[in-house]
Parts: sequence; C-alpha cells; structure tokens
Amino acid sequence: MAIVITVLAYFCVLLLFSHLTARNMASNETFYRANRRSPWYMVAFGMVGASISGITFVSVPGMVMRTDMTYLQMCIGFILGYFLVAFLLLPIYYRYNLTTIYGYLQQRLGERSYKTGASFFLLSKMTGAAVRFFVVCIRSEERRVGKECHDECRS
Repeated sequence: MAIVITVLAYFCVLLLFSHLTARNMASNETFYRANRRSPWYMVAFGMVGASISGITFVSVPGMVMRTDMTYLQMCIGFILGYFLVAFLLLPIYYRYNLTTIYGYLQQRLGERSYKTGASFFLLSKMTGAAVRFFVVCIRSEERRVGKECHDECRS
C-alpha cells in the first residue's frame, strides 16, 4: 500500500509542478522550442539525457567487462552522431522552421511519408519500452528464483 501512496503522491506533485510552470505557456512554440531561447548547454544535456536510460546504467558495466571495452566504439559513434545532428539536421530545422523531422518529411515528401515516419517512430518507441520492461522482469525473476533456491538449499 505504501508503494501505491508513494506513486500517487509523486504524480500529484508532478501535476502541481506542471500546472504552476505552464501558467504563462502561450503556444506549442513555447512548449517544444522554448521560443528558441534555451541555452546551448541545456539543449546538450537534453540530447544526452534523451539518448540514455536507466537500463544503460544497469546493463552497460557488465557488458563492457564481457566485451573487452568494445562498447567504447559505440560511445564514439554517439559523439559523432551528435555532431551530425548539430551540423547537418539543426540547420535544416531552422531553415524550414521545423519542430520535428516529421514536419520535414511532410513538406518534402508528402503526407504519406509523414505518417509512415511517425508510425515507425511510435513502433520503435513501443518496442524499446517493451524491451526495457522485459529486462526488468528478467532481473526480478532471477532475483526471485535465486532467493527461492537459496532458501531451499538452507533447509
């Protein structure tokens, strides 16, 4: 019961905070782009934060040990990817006054491309969430089975 109360309290605080901070919000431009007044370091933190998850902190250290530090190549790839986004995609966003890449697809290739791209995005996000949930379930089951085995072995 304490967990349910904690989750409900968290959501109440979250709703209160969003209500208080959204009072002066005028439009979607303000919400999505902060009227183009965000400092570069906040945008950088947002990019990095959006690309990692809690699973990264749980699974990466063990994977790095097993793969002899080849994960470093992927981290270097992330850095190169950030530069590509910054110097290739962001100028396009500003030139066409875009909020998302799907707006670019719609302008350049039509409504069908826009909907196809958005559908693949939703599919990838749902698949990623399912995998993260599955990993948590596996870890929980391993802990439960390990505890049961430990309890049985003691008796």
